Amino acid sequence: MGWMKEKTTQTRRIYIGNLPPPDVHVYIPKHYNTNQVVSSKYTVFTFIPKNLFEQFRRIANFYFLCIGLIQLTIDTPVTPATSILPLCFVIFTSAVKQGYEDWLRHRMDREVNYSPAMVIRDGAMHRIHSMEIKVGDIVKVFKNEDFPCDLVMLSSSENNGTCTITTANLDGETNLKTVFSTPDTQAFRYADEFDSLEAVIECHQPIADLYKFVGNITVMKDGSNVLRPLGPENLLLRGARLKNTKYIYGCAIYTGQETKMAINSKFTKIKFSRVERAMNSFLVVFLILMFLLSSIATFFKYRSRDSMYKKRFIHHEDYSGIGDVTNIFEEFLMFMVLLNYIIPISLYVTVEIQKFVGSLFFKWDSQLCDKSLHLQAKANTSDLNEELGQVEYLFSDKTGTLTMNMMEFRQCSINGIKYEEVDQHLCLCDGPTGDSERVKRFTPLMEDFFTVLTLCHTVRLDYGVTDDLPSKKGKKMRKSTTSLPKVSSSRGRLNDTFEYQASSPDEKALIEACKRYGFVYLGTNNEYMEVKFPNETEKRRFRLLHLLEFDPTRKRMSLIVQNSKDEIYLLCKGAEAAVLDRVTSGLKDITLKHVDEYAVLGLRTLVIAHRKLSVEEYEEIDKKIMEAKTSLDYRKEKMEAVFDFVEKDFFLLGATAVEDKLQEYVPQTFRSLRRAGIKVWVLTGDKAETAVNISHSAGHFQAHMLELWLINTTTSTTCAEMLTQHYRRIESNKKEEYVFVIDGHSLVFAMQDHKNLFLSLCLCCDSVLCCRMSPVQKAEVVHMVKNSKEKPVTAAIGDGANDVSMIQEAHVGLGIMGKEGRQASTCSDYSFAKFHFILRVLLVHGHFYYIRIANLVQYFFYKNIVFMFPQFYFIFYSSYSSQALYDGLFLVFFNLTFSSLPILIYGIFEQHISQTVLLQYPELYRKISRNKLLDWKHFLLWTSTGVWHSLVAYLGVFHFIGNTVFLHPDGKMVGMWTLGSMVFTIVVVVVNLKLALRTYHWCGLTLLSYICTFAAFIVTTFIFSDIKWPKILMESQALYGVITNLCISANIWLAIVILSIICLLPDFVFRAFSDIYFVKQETKRRIQADDAACLSKLGPTDNSYLYYDMSQTELSKNAYTNRYPETAETRLNTAAKEEPIFELDITDPVPLEMTNPVEESSEETTRQS
Repeated sequence: MGWMKEKTTQTRRIYIGNLPPPDVHVYIPKHYNTNQVVSSKYTVFTFIPKNLFEQFRRIANFYFLCIGLIQLTIDTPVTPATSILPLCFVIFTSAVKQGYEDWLRHRMDREVNYSPAMVIRDGAMHRIHSMEIKVGDIVKVFKNEDFPCDLVMLSSSENNGTCTITTANLDGETNLKTVFSTPDTQAFRYADEFDSLEAVIECHQPIADLYKFVGNITVMKDGSNVLRPLGPENLLLRGARLKNTKYIYGCAIYTGQETKMAINSKFTKIKFSRVERAMNSFLVVFLILMFLLSSIATFFKYRSRDSMYKKRFIHHEDYSGIGDVTNIFEEFLMFMVLLNYIIPISLYVTVEIQKFVGSLFFKWDSQLCDKSLHLQAKANTSDLNEELGQVEYLFSDKTGTLTMNMMEFRQCSINGIKYEEVDQHLCLCDGPTGDSERVKRFTPLMEDFFTVLTLCHTVRLDYGVTDDLPSKKGKKMRKSTTSLPKVSSSRGRLNDTFEYQASSPDEKALIEACKRYGFVYLGTNNEYMEVKFPNETEKRRFRLLHLLEFDPTRKRMSLIVQNSKDEIYLLCKGAEAAVLDRVTSGLKDITLKHVDEYAVLGLRTLVIAHRKLSVEEYEEIDKKIMEAKTSLDYRKEKMEAVFDFVEKDFFLLGATAVEDKLQEYVPQTFRSLRRAGIKVWVLTGDKAETAVNISHSAGHFQAHMLELWLINTTTSTTCAEMLTQHYRRIESNKKEEYVFVIDGHSLVFAMQDHKNLFLSLCLCCDSVLCCRMSPVQKAEVVHMVKNSKEKPVTAAIGDGANDVSMIQEAHVGLGIMGKEGRQASTCSDYSFAKFHFILRVLLVHGHFYYIRIANLVQYFFYKNIVFMFPQFYFIFYSSYSSQALYDGLFLVFFNLTFSSLPILIYGIFEQHISQTVLLQYPELYRKISRNKLLDWKHFLLWTSTGVWHSLVAYLGVFHFIGNTVFLHPDGKMVGMWTLGSMVFTIVVVVVNLKLALRTYHWCGLTLLSYICTFAAFIVTTFIFSDIKWPKILMESQALYGVITNLCISANIWLAIVILSIICLLPDFVFRAFSDIYFVKQETKRRIQADDAACLSKLGPTDNSYLYYDMSQTELSKNAYTNRYPETAETRLNTAAKEEPIFELDITDPVPLEMTNPVEESSEETTRQS
């Protein structure tokens, strides 16, 4: 009955095939989630209540709901339809949009749930729907099929029980991965054979981490229980796809909503932009304003009631004491109902549509497309579009972000001797003849060195890869393969072709270098790794005993193997800081010197070591590893303790140096970002020397900048002293530009004990470089700056899984679709293929997004002031009554029809400055930073403009009509509804022409939006004015005939034209002067930018800076200690050689990377420029 013992709630026990062992007499099956996938939010029954609840959580919608209810309960001055109909329209529009999106999700769910699946039940194969799979079922999956749930792999069509999968749908990684089955189950390959399998899987409850899985499998074999550990290498996740393997069998452990893919879809960190916060603040202000105006009207009404009641024609109401509180409150509500339209009800809907379409433009931008890899830019969210125009700090990864992540083996150090690769041959550096001498024979230590490189990795082989890939012309092409003639592979075939598949470009570069030198890795066959050595016909076999995989914290990986002589070795490679401290023998000092020299060249380094184990040592290590691996509780911590125990007492063999070149246009990109006022911090895991060298070549550091270093500190006191010293130096000479370099060890003390001092120092520097950083430290640095006193907008960019934490921490996450996988691009807010695309993302898209949304938000509040303030003025001219100035028709359609389309088109297509100018003059980005267009100054400016327009519209019409002027040919005077109609006509004309004056980019849709708006206004008003509607459709038709009488009067037409001109005259003058000022400033800016560019290239004439020679062939051995003076003439010549990709003259043709995705005509470009 031991099998029936229950574990804690943190684990689950699964019988494979849902068949308990024979000794279990009473079996009560557990109930787990079905495999039905549900990604939709609503059902037929929950759609209406749930959607209404979500929509009324918005303050504007809830406010109008309350107003509508108030209008239904009191004697309202306007019909309740004026509030309820616009609210219903907004709610209906949002509901249709969300309902359609959810219908698409339902359709996708149905396709997945009803897809066929093969399971083994009762000893036979059954074809069922995917949603009918249960936990414990044995599922068979064929080649090129997706896994229907999370499975523990039992066996495959391969003899060694492995399979290859692609996880592109999960994390975006395109490289193939190998998944293993346990040795005790890999022999089961047919349905009837699984009847004899008695096994139980014990694992943790499902979690979101795709790369973490802790479990054990116990197999009853020959009367005894065999316990095997299970990890991520045994797990097949739903969403992954089987490749290059005919079929596999797996046991379902997580189904439906408990699969890792489903759990991950639930976790989305909500981010809010500054514009959204400002918009909510303005909305609160307008609510307060409305309450204030209603209170003023109520106060004046009851203050003047005594004088009004003395007039005989006004009915006197009896009020006791100082007034009936109920009546006062009712009057207040009536005024609030009358003025409630000052709140823009359609603002949220318009903003949602504008942001959604804007995100589509981001994806459609052909200049953000990497044509070589066919990768398009992607916007994973539309909520942060405008935040791209507010970035002040950019945190960037180095490898794969600034560099190409295309590794090439360059040099190595073996036993204190330096070697380099020349024409794909290993050569001795500075041989006896003074030149590189080719190595003809490998010494035993060299053989040990390359043996470690050939075995210590996770590279796998793809034999005979024939998967068709699309070529650029749409044709099919095959993957390139590496041919190995006359060598028998592990699968017993001659002349096989294969390709190395690696999760890391470093590993692939090293294993391919070994192959060029004759050490050919041939794959794994039944726990044996096979290698062909130089000048040997027979391959050597190494039994793989244990693999201690690489992790970012340890920064090393190890392998325990047994050779054909039964000798056991521990092989290790990793960062020098993680390995050299554990070395007890070998040429440590010389190797460290070579590593530093490689770092100065900008090469990525790894240290290689090994250790011979005795049988007794291995048995102890094996016992500790198995205990840790089979532990379900704290497995990670126990494995870390075992790693620390095992990885020690190494013999140092040497080091490798791999080159990772910069991406194109990186220096120009840094220069433009600096001109835009964006400070760039580089956060990397590389050592300081390598990172500094790359920073100089990338333009992150400039020659005239003073460098402040804080590395390898051992105590908090030392860290504090260095921080204080650097900060005082900056304070004493603020005219200089400083850069700060810190490593991960020092960062621990700085963040824990001296955070404020560290932050102050960093904010005073122009650039910051953090080296040897862990993923958690990257996120902590971003969090520190994001929550500093100034609250700057931060952006983080990276390409690997180790960058995900800082990408999610920053206000805006940017992902590079790199070769380290797609976790970063998947978790980011926006992703693209190359680093230099960030200029177009921020300077063009971000600038346009912000200008559009800022003016859109301000315009919505402005036009409602123009619309409703005449109603407030009318209160004072109607004896403080709650009489409406506008007909209900105008109240309903003003925000929905008569003023909504032009601003929507403006918010989508406006380009106040051409894209060319934005890229040529990054300084323009500074003008919109810190949310400058949505500050209180601009808010008051828009508000005062609205008040001015409302005053002219109302008072102008009121005094134009007068009490004695006959405006109609038949001598009739105009009435109250004519007054309201004239004011409303002027309001519609003014608010639309006001937007037209702020529009700089006119396209066909812009012009069409104005035509449609005015046409809708004319048609709608005539329909409701000249047609006698039944009372069932329209209870009151006070507007009947008013519009017709208004239009036949030339005086009224003249009044509308004159008052509209008076309203817009200040706007027209402001536009004219601002355009003239802009031209002058643009000319001045161009001159200053050209002068600054020359000065920046000349640099200072003194020698108070550290100079780094970036030549790959000439290296100063004392680059970090000596200082070299440089003449201005030399610097100017050096600067002249740089390609000014983004500093073009306005008349120059725009480079391909920077042109408008929608081709601009030459005339339009000239006009905008």
